[in-house]
Amino acid sequence: MELIDVIKSRRSVRKYKDRPISAEIIDELLDCARLAPTAINIQPWLIGCVTDKTLLEQLAGLADHGRFIKGSAACFAVFSEKGQKYYLEDGCAATMNIITAAAAKGIGTCWVAGDKKEYAEAVRRLLDVPESYTLVSLIPAGYPDEAPKKEKKKLAEVTFRDVYRPQ
Repeated sequence: MELIDVIKSRRSVRKYKDRPISAEIIDELLDCARLAPTAINIQPWLIGCVTDKTLLEQLAGLADHGRFIKGSAACFAVFSEKGQKYYLEDGCAATMNIITAAAAKGIGTCWVAGDKKEYAEAVRRLLDVPESYTLVSLIPAGYPDEAPKKEKKKLAEVTFRDVYRPQ
């Protein structure tokens, strides 16, 4: 699939088939996350992938808008170093690389917020991530068992050139 087609067709998926994602694909998605752009090339991230069903259920129990994590084949967890000035931007870039690469492989995902969420610290502790890191996102992933068709706003509603002028 062409990259532009992947970006234009990707939708958030919250219902997954009971089918594992191969270790090779998980490794490839982790590698894509590692290759994300980062301010001053600091690469402040620590990126994990959870496939253990018990841990997936525990993550689902912690994330207020991520109960569907328990039905995913895997859940990527993106953490960034708290002390880095651009920890959030860098972690978000890694998150989008996972989401886009997964879509190219036919794997559905959904971005579950992590930064500044009450459960961020509990997720960090559950996954035994060092205290110097903070959760940026959880990304449940699996082969889609739904085909969401959400309408997006029209291009003219959300973009401008040079200076903004209301329509």
